[in-house]
Amino acid sequence: MGDLMHALPAITEAKSHMNDITFDWVVDKSFSSVPKWHPDVKNTIETNHREWKLNLFSSKARDEMRKVINKIDDNEYDLIIDMQNNLKSAFLSFMCKSPVTGLDAKSAREYPAHLAYKNKSRVPKDMHAVERQKHLLASALGYKTNLANRDYGISKANFRKPKKYHFSKYAICVQNASWTTKQWPIESWKELLRILEQRDLNLLFPSGNQAEFERASEICSISEKAHALEVLPLDEVAFLIDNSEFSLCSDTGLAHLSAVVNTPSLTLYGPTDTNLIGTYGKDQNHLVSPDSNISKISVHDVLTKLEHLNFI
Repeated sequence: MGDLMHALPAITEAKSHMNDITFDWVVDKSFSSVPKWHPDVKNTIETNHREWKLNLFSSKARDEMRKVINKIDDNEYDLIIDMQNNLKSAFLSFMCKSPVTGLDAKSAREYPAHLAYKNKSRVPKDMHAVERQKHLLASALGYKTNLANRDYGISKANFRKPKKYHFSKYAICVQNASWTTKQWPIESWKELLRILEQRDLNLLFPSGNQAEFERASEICSISEKAHALEVLPLDEVAFLIDNSEFSLCSDTGLAHLSAVVNTPSLTLYGPTDTNLIGTYGKDQNHLVSPDSNISKISVHDVLTKLEHLNFI
């Protein structure tokens, strides 16, 4: 999900240089809400990449891939730009009829993705992902990028207020992450909640699946002001983050969503290089473990940082 959000400023900048351009976006159905937030994305074409990865050689996966490729070909695009530059996106791009632009061998995220592209751009690997995306789109479409402009350019019209959860003052806490090395320990979260319970603030813990909800429920069990939210549509989670006082996040997609909607945020990092893929935008703050072990970030460290930022 973070990869999709990293691409939004590039779309915004492209439109500012080419007013008549329109974009369609090929996206995994799990995250199809994200490109729909951008007013310059006309259509989305949904894939099922997560299922395809698990059942790559099944007839169902092949049939679904062929339908996506046919849909792309039917639209006869002037250009296909592979913004992910990994093997999955490169394969899909290669199978389509329209000319494809991506990163060259020294720039692509995964080798040999570059072989799928007719036109190749070189973008330094030591740049932040948002800036790499902006450089790629600028190179593909022929204009000069402005890295000082960090506008994600979204519309919030599709955000939806959840019917079930109503709090006048709250912060968002994102405890889940795709890798255990990116998860702050449960006991650290509990210790933090015991301290924050004295504050006039509810703490909402969103989840993306049942396992995450169960972990959030365990964390929230020790405080009446902590609330594990049932799995919600992304448009509703976006509404909650947009209207929160601040967010405290693990290194995961919802941390990047805080950046997209300009919600002040503190994100906890272990092994991630924040210069390359950390949250990017206004009021985005990072607390990085010095030895890449997120469990070594203490509750005292987090409290001190939250107080320094005037979040609490």
